[in-house]
Amino acid sequence: MNELFTLPDLTRYHSVLNRINTIRLSGRVVQVVGLTIEATGLDCQIGEVCEIHSNAHQKLIAEVVGFREQRILLMPLGEMQGIQPGSPVFPMGSSFQAPVGKSLLGRVLDGLGKPIDGLGELTDFELVPTYRPAPHPLTRRSITEPLVTGVRAIDGLLTCGKGQRIGIFSGSGVGKSTLLGSIARSSRSDVSVVALVGERGREVQEFIERDLGWEGLQRSVVVVSTSDQPALIRLKAAWVATTVAEYFRDCGLDVTLLMDSVTRFAMAQREVGLAIGEPPASKGYTPSVFALLPKLLERAGTNEYGSITGFYTVLVEGDDFNEPICDAARSILDGHIVLSRDLAARNHYPAIDVLNSVSRVMPRVTEPEHRAFANQIRKLMAAYEKARDLINIGAYVEGSDADIDAALRALPEILDLLQQPPDQFSPFEETLMRMEQICVGGSNS
Repeated sequence: MNELFTLPDLTRYHSVLNRINTIRLSGRVVQVVGLTIEATGLDCQIGEVCEIHSNAHQKLIAEVVGFREQRILLMPLGEMQGIQPGSPVFPMGSSFQAPVGKSLLGRVLDGLGKPIDGLGELTDFELVPTYRPAPHPLTRRSITEPLVTGVRAIDGLLTCGKGQRIGIFSGSGVGKSTLLGSIARSSRSDVSVVALVGERGREVQEFIERDLGWEGLQRSVVVVSTSDQPALIRLKAAWVATTVAEYFRDCGLDVTLLMDSVTRFAMAQREVGLAIGEPPASKGYTPSVFALLPKLLERAGTNEYGSITGFYTVLVEGDDFNEPICDAARSILDGHIVLSRDLAARNHYPAIDVLNSVSRVMPRVTEPEHRAFANQIRKLMAAYEKARDLINIGAYVEGSDADIDAALRALPEILDLLQQPPDQFSPFEETLMRMEQICVGGSNS
C-alpha cells in the first residue's frame, strides 16, 4: 500500500526553483544624451542587455556600454522614440545572444539575428553569446589547402588557403561588393556567411539577387544591418555573422565569411566610443576601435574542427591606403587584395591590382610549378608597368629591353587571364593551364 503512494523525486524541480530570482530589479531613465541613455538604480555589468519600457507600452532593448559616476550608460538596439525621464529599465541578466543552427541556411537576418526575409520565424536553433574569445593559438591547424574562389586573378596569382583572413581594399564604387558576391557564389566551401554592415538599403536586395544569386543563397546565411540603423546594431551584425560562422566551423565544415565592410564596423564603434566620452586618437577613431578590430578578425581562421576563411572589405577613405583603418587591418590580416580605381576606369574587372596585392599563405598552399608561373607573370607585369609611360607616348623602341619585349608580347593574354565577368566561374585547373601557356609562350619567344 505504501508503494502506491511513494512521492516522486522533486529534486531537480527544487534546484530550478532555487535558481529563480523572484524579485525583479529595475532602474529609471534619467537622461538621454545623443546616442546614449543614462539610468540609475541598476547593478549591471558591461555588455549586459536591459529592457526599457516606454509609456506607449513599447519595449526597447539596450546594452550597457559604460558607466559615468553613479549612472549606467546604455546604447539602444533600436529607435529611442517614446523613451522619457523615469521610464523603467529592467536588466536581463545576460549578454547579447545570437541564434545558430543549420536551419539558418538560406535565410536573411537583421543585425540582431532576427529573420527579415518573410519566410517565417527561425526553428531548430540555439542561442549563444556573441562575445567569445578567438581560438587558442596552439589549437589552430596549419593552413595547407587552397580555397578555390573561381576568380582567376585570385586563384592564380593571390591564392588563398582555407582558414586564411584576407582584406579587399578599395575606394567606393570600384567593385568590392561585386567581387565579394562572386566569391560567395563560386567559392568551393561548405557554407558561406555574408555580413553586410552599414550597407545602403537599396543595395541589399541587389546583392542577394544579382551578386549572390539563388543558388549561392541556398548555402549561405546573410546578416544585414543598413546604414540608417543605430551604431550598436551595425556592430552586432558583424558579431552575429562571426558567431554563426563559428557554429558551422565547430560542426567540422569549411566556412567562407564575407564581411562588407570593416570600415563601417570601425565607424560604428567610433560613434559608440565618442558617445560615451572616449577621446579621439587617430582621424577621429577612438582607442576602442583599434582594440576591437583584432578581437573581431582573429575569431576567423582554423581550429581543431574546421575553418573560417575570411574575406573582409576595407573601404579606403579618399583612396588613401595609409589611413588608420587600412593600416590596422593590413597588420592583422593574412594578406590584402587591392582594387584599383584606375583599372576600373579602363573597364578592367575585377579591378585587382596584382602587383600591390599579396597573399601571405600562398607559398604554403601552392605547388612549386604554380608559384613559378605566378612569379613569371608578375615579373612581366612589373616590366610593362615600368615602361608604361614610354610605351604610351611611342618612345620605347622594340629590342631595347628583352623583359619589356616579352611583357608586350604576353600582355594581351595576361589581361585576358585577369579580366573575368562576375557571373563566370573558372576552374582551378583551367587557371593553371592558362598561366602555363602565358609563361611557356613567353619563354619560347
